[in-house]
Amino acid sequence: MNTEQILAEIRDANLSYLGVAQNLIRMDKAEAVQSLGISEESAELLGQLSTAQMVKLATGSTLLCRFPVDDDMVWSLLTHHGLPSRADHSADSQALARSLLAAAA
Repeated sequence: MNTEQILAEIRDANLSYLGVAQNLIRMDKAEAVQSLGISEESAELLGQLSTAQMVKLATGSTLLCRFPVDDDMVWSLLTHHGLPSRADHSADSQALARSLLAAAA
């Protein structure tokens, strides 16, 4: 995949996000602020963007949406996926580190 393709995919993802965000804001701004994790001011601005402004904003190398993922949840998924439940997170972290190192080699 080349840089142009990646930028096109980022633009498409950004346009999709902005469209969904704008629809949520127009339906229920308070809920959208909570769901999207944005400020009231950002919601107000997003709700008023024209299509041309959204396209311009979406074009670039930065992904506009963010995924509110808890670090503990990620580590838990990485270390416990498919394994029996264990209380020793230190051993899990060490096993994950060994696996990552082995995969990188």
